[in-house]
Amino acid sequence: MTRWPMLLALLAVALVAPTVVYPVLLMTVLSFIVFACSFNLLLGYAGLLCFGHAMFFGGAAYVTGWFLKTTGASIEIGILVGGLSAAALGLLVGLVAVKRSGIQFAMITFAISQFVYFVLLQAPFTGGEDGLQRIPRTALLGVVDVSKSGSLYYVVLGFTVLAVLFFYRVVHSPFGEILKAIRDNEARVESLGFRPERFKLIAFVISAGMAGVAGGLKAVAFQIATLTDVSWTVSGEVILMTLLGGLGTLAGPMVGAVIIIGLNDFLSQFGEWSLISQGVIMLVVIIFLRRGVVGEIDAFLRRKKVAPAR
Repeated sequence: MTRWPMLLALLAVALVAPTVVYPVLLMTVLSFIVFACSFNLLLGYAGLLCFGHAMFFGGAAYVTGWFLKTTGASIEIGILVGGLSAAALGLLVGLVAVKRSGIQFAMITFAISQFVYFVLLQAPFTGGEDGLQRIPRTALLGVVDVSKSGSLYYVVLGFTVLAVLFFYRVVHSPFGEILKAIRDNEARVESLGFRPERFKLIAFVISAGMAGVAGGLKAVAFQIATLTDVSWTVSGEVILMTLLGGLGTLAGPMVGAVIIIGLNDFLSQFGEWSLISQGVIMLVVIIFLRRGVVGEIDAFLRRKKVAPAR
């Protein structure tokens, strides 16, 4: 009964937020919300720890920027092309990685992400260490001017809402239920006649595509794609966001992204303290908030609801 009013209230806040907060910071938060949701689909629902998820995020940022600069296509097409390129890369990586699980899966994805990093470093169109700069903010649908950050924010918000709704639909479908069953007991799922590797591969491709959309959104927001977006530190950051917010929850990645991006922005004036704060947060989550912020709040509300019945 309270879910839809709360969602409508959040949407209302999001619509007026650019009048209070710098739009580029808001677009950063929104792009990382999509990125964290994509990672949550893998780890929270399929039980796959991808330690190279930034290769989809950063790789799609480069593809989106290059496509918009060379073709002049409308901005939404550039973002979708970035997402599709990430999904294609996810298919190639997944064919190799999903045959393994646990630490082996994590190390395979990490190794491939490092390979992608060095390919992008050497590729002629990426600008090397300087990055792909001056990415154009072409007109939405070829008509609507989104060159200013205030107007572009609503495009990014629209993509984020659609991505979160898509994520919700996937995890609450029969496909999502099978993913959770694979996470909990893969051998039993296989004994029922399903092929776990096929479902994990599909989840991996979907997750990579969502991460690619997030990378495209960040590229057009900052008008630059850099090697930092492909680095292992970004992969670690999205893991922290998901764990902090709460694995296997809808709101968890959103809360985690808001906290980490907001904290990084606040501590950016203190240099390396932002990295130290992330380490402290990780320790606090592991020791005291094993379910994450959203998971702990949900568990508390459930205990409070059951208590009177006793």
